[in-house]
Amino acid sequence: MKNSQKWKNIVGPGVLFAATAIGVSHLVQSTTAGAVFGLSLLIFVILANVLKYPFFEFGSRYSAATGKTLIEGYYNLHPSWLVVYMLITITSMFFVTAAVGVVTIGFMEHLFGLSQLTGFSKATHLLLFLICISILLFGKFNALENITKILGILLLITTMIAFSATIWKGPATDVSFFPSIGIEGMAFLIPLMGWMPTAIDLSTWNSMWTVEKIKQTGYHPTVKESVKEFSVGYWISACLAIMFLIIGAFLVYGTSEEVPESGKTFSEFVVSLYTSSIGNWAGIFISIAAFSIMFSTFITVLDGFSRAMKTSIELLPKKNNVFKSKSNHLEKIMLLIIGIGSLLLILGFEENPKGFKLLVNTATTVSFLLAPIIAFLNFRLVQPDKIGKQHSPSLLLKVTAWIGMVYLILFSGWFLIQLF
Repeated sequence: MKNSQKWKNIVGPGVLFAATAIGVSHLVQSTTAGAVFGLSLLIFVILANVLKYPFFEFGSRYSAATGKTLIEGYYNLHPSWLVVYMLITITSMFFVTAAVGVVTIGFMEHLFGLSQLTGFSKATHLLLFLICISILLFGKFNALENITKILGILLLITTMIAFSATIWKGPATDVSFFPSIGIEGMAFLIPLMGWMPTAIDLSTWNSMWTVEKIKQTGYHPTVKESVKEFSVGYWISACLAIMFLIIGAFLVYGTSEEVPESGKTFSEFVVSLYTSSIGNWAGIFISIAAFSIMFSTFITVLDGFSRAMKTSIELLPKKNNVFKSKSNHLEKIMLLIIGIGSLLLILGFEENPKGFKLLVNTATTVSFLLAPIIAFLNFRLVQPDKIGKQHSPSLLLKVTAWIGMVYLILFSGWFLIQLF
């Protein structure tokens, strides 16, 4: 097989991961971190990306080595671990989907102004959910995915241009590289790291994409090939997170400009950061690209959670599985439940003037607090007795994973102590 054809059969899961990660964590959390705290939180963004990397990589590693998803791996460890995973997913899926949805709504409203055109304040909300659910129900996601990849490249290029222009201009005020964040910064750390680059429980999606890619192409990549493909997407998303933070720090920190607390005004704020760096001419391109990335992320989140729940339910013992007879329609049922539940959650949070910020921070905090459990399970699944010594991670990756688990547990414990 020619190298070009081989890599065409391999490339996919890492790209989907990057598209999913470059959403709320980057456009909202990284930008806010820089705008409010300067460069003080930069070291924590870098640490989060480095120390959480093993647990995402293990998803690709396990699936390439075994041909199974992480969810199947949890079940094979013990059926009770599958139940734990399902409880984690149920706990987080409505908050995560709603948080991604509310950011997407903000960029959609900024680009199209549907609420103003129709006079109906919730027009954008309903249209977004109807379009995305319909696309997934009727299987038209592939064509949209290809278009979004092109627009994602546009966002990547314009972000690099904006970043370069921002560095060239220099910071608006003095910014320090040394952490000095205070109590407010410490409170923001957990939401920031919760989705940096994304929630650890979404590592199961990467493993599902890897298995699905194998089924679609008929080519089973080696562990090395799968890990390499995933790593490229992961580290691109990590670099972009750093860029967004620095752009926010250089252009906003120390100025009189405040970070908005509503979805639409926040999207306008993000677009203004680009235009102030590279000119007003770029505004429409940034608006389209940013909305497309969030739109793609939102569809992926809806699809990922519904697939994960379907897979989990089908693995439950038959005698306890009341959904078994409805297996053919299970994914569609879960999609509708997640979509309707998340929309209701968004509408509920919007009653609060700070609902946008509160919803995003709640979702990211929940994800972070649940992360140590998934991190442990993923680490257990890549031990030699599960995937073979030849496929198990290197000593460096294992040490990084141990440090990562300690980091997740300590920060989660600290947050809970402060909370109670």
